Amino acid sequence: MKKESSWIKSTCAYCGVGCGIKSRINNNGQFDIKGDEEHPANKGKLCTKGLTLAETLINDNRMLTPHILNKPVGWNEALDEAALQLQDVINHYGANAVAFYISGQLLTEDYYVINKLAKGFIGTANIDTNSRLCMSSAVAGHQRAFGEDCVAGCYDDLEAAEVVILTGSNLAWCHPVLFQRLKQAQKEHNTKIVVIDPRHTASCDIADLHLAITPGSDVALFNGLLSYLHNHNKFDQDYINAHTNNIEAALATALTQDTNISQLTGISEANLHVFYQLFANHPRTVTVYSQGVNQSVSGTDKVNAIINCHLATGRIGKPGATPFSITGQPNAMGGREVGGLATTLAAHLSFDRHDHWQLLSDFWQTDKLVTQPGLKAVDMFDAIAAGTIKAVWIIATNPAASLPNSNKINQALAQCPCVIVSDCVDNNDTLRHATIKLPAQGWSEKSGTVTNSERCISRQRRLLPTQGEAKPDWWIINQIANRMGFKDSFNYTNEAQIFAEHVALTSVNNHPNHPNHTPRLLNLSGLSHLTEHDYDTLVPQQWPINGDGITHQRLFSDGVFPTKDGRACFIATPYHPLITQRSASYPLLLNTGRVRDQWHTMTRTGLAASLADHIQQPLISVHPTDANHYHINDNQLVTVTSHSGEAIFRVRITTDVSPKQAFIAIHWTQQNASTGSVCALIDEQCDPISGQPQYKATAIQLTPLTYTTDAILTTTKAVALTDLPSSTALYWVCKKVKAGYQYCISSNLTPSALEQILMMYFMHSTQHDLRAITHNSRRAVIFEHGRSIRSLLILPHDNHHYFTTSSNIIDHDINDLKVHQFLNGEDKLIDTDIVCVCKQITKQQLIDTIASNKVQDLSTLSRITTAGTGCGSCCTEIENLLNNNQD
Repeated sequence: MKKESSWIKSTCAYCGVGCGIKSRINNNGQFDIKGDEEHPANKGKLCTKGLTLAETLINDNRMLTPHILNKPVGWNEALDEAALQLQDVINHYGANAVAFYISGQLLTEDYYVINKLAKGFIGTANIDTNSRLCMSSAVAGHQRAFGEDCVAGCYDDLEAAEVVILTGSNLAWCHPVLFQRLKQAQKEHNTKIVVIDPRHTASCDIADLHLAITPGSDVALFNGLLSYLHNHNKFDQDYINAHTNNIEAALATALTQDTNISQLTGISEANLHVFYQLFANHPRTVTVYSQGVNQSVSGTDKVNAIINCHLATGRIGKPGATPFSITGQPNAMGGREVGGLATTLAAHLSFDRHDHWQLLSDFWQTDKLVTQPGLKAVDMFDAIAAGTIKAVWIIATNPAASLPNSNKINQALAQCPCVIVSDCVDNNDTLRHATIKLPAQGWSEKSGTVTNSERCISRQRRLLPTQGEAKPDWWIINQIANRMGFKDSFNYTNEAQIFAEHVALTSVNNHPNHPNHTPRLLNLSGLSHLTEHDYDTLVPQQWPINGDGITHQRLFSDGVFPTKDGRACFIATPYHPLITQRSASYPLLLNTGRVRDQWHTMTRTGLAASLADHIQQPLISVHPTDANHYHINDNQLVTVTSHSGEAIFRVRITTDVSPKQAFIAIHWTQQNASTGSVCALIDEQCDPISGQPQYKATAIQLTPLTYTTDAILTTTKAVALTDLPSSTALYWVCKKVKAGYQYCISSNLTPSALEQILMMYFMHSTQHDLRAITHNSRRAVIFEHGRSIRSLLILPHDNHHYFTTSSNIIDHDINDLKVHQFLNGEDKLIDTDIVCVCKQITKQQLIDTIASNKVQDLSTLSRITTAGTGCGSCCTEIENLLNNNQD
């Protein structure tokens, strides 16, 4: 038995909560991960995704070797070729013919180096990050109101507040650890919770008030609140006079808005009154906003309409009183700090101030620093499609799956002469177009820092040895910079040196006594004297960290803002009705978002079998009235069509969405579903200020699909269903299962014809196979060395029942009873609707336990079944089951 290793502290790989984790190798040689009790973000708590990180640390789909035109090469050849191609494009077409598209999955050190190379030395501002897709409206709103992209509050404000408003944020599923903190605060302090969302989400289950707002009408709602506060003498006039500008313009715009807020927002007069009173009468109010606010053609105005209400009441910089932007990615904030967006410079310096530009030019000692913002993400890929950008380097992200109108993105990348992709995975929608592939370290192999939603900088530490020939992203960037002639400015040998340079840049002229004082709240001067050992042992802390070592948990508590006159700015936010292309041909309005147990495009969560069972495939949620109108049944397949494209989804009929609205999750790509990518449907409308695409309001049409045959193929290794003849599968979806992968296939072929094709492609064996026909089903199992490696089940489709899985007999002995039960049709076709992922408790188990034990409360049900005793994310769902299954 191996000796246990000591615990290593690091950070979770997922959302912007920035949870601390601890990891070690246990006595059995397995990887243990748990929450870090000392980390201020999560205090030892983790959600299902964080708790199952160890399951994702497998070799599947890892890029291990550099490639040029899909041919494996050595690092020197790959780096030489990448540098040569970039330089060749610059020489022939200029620096602006080169672009970079990067990611909130990068560490701050990676982000810093690539931004420095692009903007400071190549001389192109065409570098943008996928934070453009989720946080850029918040960035623009903060800059307009505060003068700098600063999140004012901290997580403790959720527990100090009297009222917490969640607007455009399904906190329960997207930031579960914060939701658990909020839920506990409600229990202990009777915190009032308001959820503003067109859907009924899991967050609504603890809400005192759910406002099912008409999509896109948030500005009208908060303009109405500003008017209400003014009309009821709830302004903090002393604060306004001392610390703000432009209240007159903002208020005039709000007061001249159509006074029928109820009609504009779809919220009843009674509920509007309750909401406005709650805000007006409770000084400790926190407004949490996320993608539902940001991902809109009016996203920046939505952010400022919220901030206006907080400024008007002086509710900022105080315990339990703040507007609070919650980020979606683990280092979206760190990327913003170092200028990852095309519209910003490093260290919160600004293009529109010459003294800022000069400071950065002098610090980097370059004469090539760009003077104007570059192309934002959507515009960048338009330029690639138009051929004005000839080379693009994509790092740690998958734009072919995540940008709107993904068909167009794929076409653009397919015709681009130079597509360099640095990634840790070997196969995704974007990598299909790569001319040069560079293997990067995965999350567990990387070392550096990240910054979470409350400005807390944490160390990410290397947990495992690097696989194959993968390298740190900063190292790859550094090597190419050297080959392009910038060796003197890119001579880093470790990430601590990069962090030290980032710290130094935030400190330059950033002291009141400096003769050229250039004030920015992003100030890390208190970390200026870190040794490499200090960096390695750095504990989590919030910025700003000034030269005296003082940290500030909340910003703006002194009423001073980083604007030229030190005052915050009210912003006039005129309401414009949502512009959609909804029509008789496209009558439904599509909303998008996340599910509880998956992350982005599932390159990591998709490797954890325990995360696959809660929501197993891409679903479209539609209201019963719309289902009746289209003659659609629950679990039926439908083609979803928009102006941009089409895809196939399985229907979930639910009242969680309103009539004429629909919802699809963002996670499925061409790697895990045949046509389940929602971005194929999304139009390219963007906020004119932030450039953030509108993912929340796409006009669509539904067309029911019929098919004849279902099949489930289970294998130890992933297979390529795209290799099948095009007529074989109408639809397929893949999920991870124990010891392998399971593919659910829907076909218009007869069972026998489908069997023949699948056996030919996937079920041949030189060793042993067993086949059977029983109860109209066709079954086969393939063995190697006496262990099952593939199984196949085919049967006629039953319109009245859809099964999501069959018995998983992969890696079983040939004489195992379960194998013969499978072949004889004695196994059960089940719908594994897992409610509690941590303890793998199904919905049916809970219902049966409630009935047989006459359970009345959550604590009793949890004691009997253990459900809800892990991360707690499923507790509200369990409580709903209790409420719905009482005699």
